[in-house]
Amino acid sequence: MPIPPGRLTELPGDGSLLAWTVDDGDDSSVVRAYTEFGRDTGTRLTFFLNGSKPAWTENADLLRPLVADGRIQLGNHTWSHADLTSLSAAGVQDELQRNHDFVLSTYGVDMRPYYRPPYGYRDASTDAAAAEIGYTCPVLWYGSLSDSGLLTPDQVVGFADQWFLPQHIVIGHLNFTPVTTVFPQLTQIIADRGLTTVTLDDVFVRPTG
Repeated sequence: MPIPPGRLTELPGDGSLLAWTVDDGDDSSVVRAYTEFGRDTGTRLTFFLNGSKPAWTENADLLRPLVADGRIQLGNHTWSHADLTSLSAAGVQDELQRNHDFVLSTYGVDMRPYYRPPYGYRDASTDAAAAEIGYTCPVLWYGSLSDSGLLTPDQVVGFADQWFLPQHIVIGHLNFTPVTTVFPQLTQIIADRGLTTVTLDDVFVRPTG
């Protein structure tokens, strides 16, 4: 379906789809574990990455084939995880464009039109600046694993139990290892609820031109 106008917080319509999205990349071992999890289980994921973090260069060879065949989609989370609302229009565009150029050269894909503003901070001015360089779709979320900071494995499972629901876009993070120890439990929640994991490209047709 076409991408709806405005911010994207959930998948439209009725269904049994789950968009499991993960951000940042502070810990290279977590990026590797998530990538191997997607490869080995067929779970479809969207990574909103900050190219300034070494994990995205260190894991490029592992990740590149999954990006190429669409199992893992990459989205723009800015170069350095900047609060876009604190920047000028030129600063917003520099953060997005630098990350765009890194991903295009490293992974060979164009992330437009999807970007996730760090912390979810955005306004009309940041949206307009992003749209001028093709990033027309800010992607937020409807539920979180709440693991931008360090949680216990049981806490991660609890948040997944709360938010892994039909048509939800759920945010997690590539920063701390506990989530990587409970992938079987998270997969079981998805299976028990009859959900199908999807990337944004599985659901929406990107604009042309």
